[in-house]
Amino acid sequence: MTTYSTVSKLLMTRRSPFTTTVLSRQKLQNHFTQSSRKCLSTTSRQNPMTESPSVTMYSGTSRPRPYHLKHPPPQTKRDLPRIKSNWPTILAFSVVGVAGWAVFLAYVTNQEKISSSVVKQIMRELRVDEELRVVLGDAIRMQGEWWLNGDPRIIGSISTMQGNIDISFRIKGSRGTGTVYFTSIRREKGVPFEILRFKVIADDGTIIYKNLKT
Repeated sequence: MTTYSTVSKLLMTRRSPFTTTVLSRQKLQNHFTQSSRKCLSTTSRQNPMTESPSVTMYSGTSRPRPYHLKHPPPQTKRDLPRIKSNWPTILAFSVVGVAGWAVFLAYVTNQEKISSSVVKQIMRELRVDEELRVVLGDAIRMQGEWWLNGDPRIIGSISTMQGNIDISFRIKGSRGTGTVYFTSIRREKGVPFEILRFKVIADDGTIIYKNLKT
C-alpha cells in the first residue's frame, strides 16, 4: 500500500500543471545561476583582483568645513622685502629739471638783451668815441663768455614799457678791456628817457663818462 501511494503521489505531482510550472522555474533559476557562476569564474581568472576594494562607511551626512581648514594660509619663511622710498630720486630729478629750466630761461633772456635796440645804440656810441679808443684801442666790441658759447653776458634789466633800463656788460678793444654801466629812466609816460649813468671803467682803472639820449 505504501509503494502504491507513493507512486500515485508522484504521478499526481507530474500531472499537476502548477507543479510543472514550479519545476520549470527552478530549472531556469538553476541554469542562470550556473551560467553566472561560470562567467564570474572566467572573469576572475582573466582579471584576478590583487587587492580587496576599500569600503568607507559613513554614519551621517557630511557637514561643510570652515574655509581656512580646506585652504590653510601659506607659511612665510622669511620677512617681506622693504620697499625703497622713491622720494630721493624724485627730488633729485626735480632739482635738475628746475635748474635746467632756470638756465634755459636765463639764456633766452640774455639773448633778448643782446638783440635789443638799447644795447645796439650803446655799442654804436662806444665805437665812435675817441676818448674810449685811446684807452681800449680800435675794434671795440662786446666781450663774450666761454660758458655762453662766445656770447656776451648782460647783467641787469631792460624794460622800456615800464621806463627802466639798468644794465652792465664787458667790452674789449685792441689794447684792453673794460666794463660798461648804463642806467636810464623815464619819469612819465610819453616823455623821453633820462640818462642817469653812462660810463666805462677800464681794467687799468681809467673811467670814461658818456652822455647819451635814448
